[in-house]
Amino acid sequence: MSDTKDVTGKGQNAPLKSDDSANDAPRRPNFSTPLTKKDDIQDEGAKPAVAEKAQPASEGAAKGPAGPGPGAKAALTPAQRRQQRQQRRAILEGAEEEDTDEAMVQRQVNRRRQKAIAAATRPAPAQQGPVRKPASRARLSRRHIFLAGSFCIAVLFPVIVSAWYLYARAADQYASYVGFSVRSESGATSTELLGGLTSLVGGSSGTTTDSDVLYKFIQSHDLVEKVDARLNLREIWSKAPNDPIFGFNGGNALEDLRSEWSSKVRIYYDNGMIDLRVLAFNAQDAQAIGQAVMDESTILINQLNDVAREDGLRYARDELERAGERVKEARQALTAFRNRHQLVDPTADVQGQVGVVSTLQSQLAEQLVQLGLLRANAQPNDPRIEQSELRIQVIREQIAAERLKFGSETGEALSEIVGQYEGLAVDREFAEQSYVAARATYDNARAEAARQSRYLAAYVKPTLAQEPEFPQRGKLLFIITGFLMVIWIVGILIFYSLRDRR
Repeated sequence: MSDTKDVTGKGQNAPLKSDDSANDAPRRPNFSTPLTKKDDIQDEGAKPAVAEKAQPASEGAAKGPAGPGPGAKAALTPAQRRQQRQQRRAILEGAEEEDTDEAMVQRQVNRRRQKAIAAATRPAPAQQGPVRKPASRARLSRRHIFLAGSFCIAVLFPVIVSAWYLYARAADQYASYVGFSVRSESGATSTELLGGLTSLVGGSSGTTTDSDVLYKFIQSHDLVEKVDARLNLREIWSKAPNDPIFGFNGGNALEDLRSEWSSKVRIYYDNGMIDLRVLAFNAQDAQAIGQAVMDESTILINQLNDVAREDGLRYARDELERAGERVKEARQALTAFRNRHQLVDPTADVQGQVGVVSTLQSQLAEQLVQLGLLRANAQPNDPRIEQSELRIQVIREQIAAERLKFGSETGEALSEIVGQYEGLAVDREFAEQSYVAARATYDNARAEAARQSRYLAAYVKPTLAQEPEFPQRGKLLFIITGFLMVIWIVGILIFYSLRDRR
């Protein structure tokens, strides 16, 4: 009963006053004592609900007899009191049911409110130094106008004009690619096709390669003139009349056509391999130019190959002819010597004469021995001694006669004849050996010339483009923009540097 009296005695005005004051004036949270879940629910969720639903009860109670204090309690009948208690009980039960969702929301609101209160009550930090005034709004100056104007004139306007020309006036160009190298039958890359020519001028055969010669030939006026005679390059490169930059607008001079050739035909040379990129306003024209270049290069290689082969054979042939002449002269000299001395082989004749003299000398020695024996054993008037002396005399005369055939008693004239003969024989033998060597060299030169024939091997035949690749508009526009930007920046820096020095 005491509980009910307390509730009914102050339920008309006190709860409403406390709720209004709690809502109007924010309370300072007490962080010293932690709040439990139940207290949190009663504090934050139940009180507003009780305050809101307690108003009808208070209004119903107000209909009774007026009067403050205990007089108001006595004016209520028991039935009214029971009704108030039931209403309050219902309000409390409804508040507990609604606390599950509303309490959580209310707790979050209260926490945010507490944080705001704590931030508001926190003392402000002391200001350090004077407070600066806010910057004023930037205004355009003459320097800004000059920079913007110079940028538009030097960069923006040329870039716009370049973009308009590239995308509106520049004609599409098709590219044809060709790749080839000079090869030999052995499979190795040719390095000395002009060996014969370089040897004639005293140079080394390995100083100039076939690919070097071909690389220079493709850039020469001779090739431009030959290709123009076959395809009419002026007409091919003049098919874009609205494109004066990338089209051909030159005259009939070969130098103008040669300059256009340098821009339309790019040559890439690396390690004996030559790559070409040919541009034209039509895919078929680009392919035809590439094929013409390849055909003319093949003709040049064949011509140089024939010249080199003929030079090598000519040298071997000349050497063979000179060796033959030397053999002929040596044989004629030996024949004249034999006819003059009536000797086929003086060496053999000398050997025969020497043999006869040796035999006679042996016989002479025997007769001298016999004569000595006869004189020792026989009488001085013995006829055998006389015969032996006569025989010795005859043998000596014969030996003298045989020695006369040598030209003199000492044989000096015959030795000179034999010396001359031996010299002529050596000359003939050397000439014959030289002729044999020259003949072998000539045969080898012919075989080498046939084996080392060069030819043009194409590893990339002239291609037919399916779509245009040039001009590369985006790349060109980027390069133009970057170049103009650099020029403009450098010019501005120079201008302001000179102005600041004044």
